Amino acid sequence: MGAMDWPGVILAALAASGVLALAFGQARTGWLYAAVPLNLLSALMLGHALARIGPEKLAAKPQLFFMQSGGLALAFVIPALWLTQLRDGAPRQRTVIDSLAFLAAYLVMGFVFWLRA
Repeated sequence: MGAMDWPGVILAALAASGVLALAFGQARTGWLYAAVPLNLLSALMLGHALARIGPEKLAAKPQLFFMQSGGLALAFVIPALWLTQLRDGAPRQRTVIDSLAFLAAYLVMGFVFWLRA
């Protein structure tokens, strides 16, 4: 197991929060202050997963940064989003847009970790 990239965790959380703020048009409200700590938890999980993979394997297979980050979004975040929004009766178009925003945010997290590798 490699060392945890703590600065990468913080930068990834900030970057993901920025993507979501832009996607949801909430950059000037208090929403961003709530998003950062929640994205910090996600970035922490991603950073842990990448540390478990190890720097040697990540250097040999850089696509793992994006497979891990996108996989978290596709396997956990987006299905939870769909279940919640379907239950609440949200329009399908909004759910698709929100899903794409979260996928982009998670891929940006992977990109941040990749840049720091």
